[in-house]
Amino acid sequence: MKIAIVAIGRLARSPETELVKLYADRATAAGRALGLGPVEVVEVESRKPGRAAEAQALRPQAADSHVIACDERGKARASRAFAEEIAVLRDRGVRRLVFLIGGADGLDPALVAQAQGTLAFGPQTWPHALARAMLSEQIYRAVSILAGSPYHRD
Repeated sequence: MKIAIVAIGRLARSPETELVKLYADRATAAGRALGLGPVEVVEVESRKPGRAAEAQALRPQAADSHVIACDERGKARASRAFAEEIAVLRDRGVRRLVFLIGGADGLDPALVAQAQGTLAFGPQTWPHALARAMLSEQIYRAVSILAGSPYHRD
């Protein structure tokens, strides 16, 4: 199952950008034997401002995929539950899993409603660069859990 982090906006070179790449690459390498990956990061630009225009830019990247919308009002999960959810989707034959990250104002509510699931990193507000880094790390952690790696400790 391919995994994509699809986000509005392009990140400049920064430590957060390096973390996203590091964890996406690690998840890709560790996930091969498990039928997971590659993990890709897709940055999307919206031609107009606002959540509706951003949703239009994101929709083509979500086509024919199982979509989880990253939203502050979404469902928070423990790392093991997150890993189990990914494994269940893979085992059900989902070919592509997409995590959507919106712009500064979040995702359009209609896009969140169309998603098959939601994900929250708690009630705090996170900068988009950190949200991408945290998501890519959690994807790597999920792959590590599924592989039986000692990376995750309960």
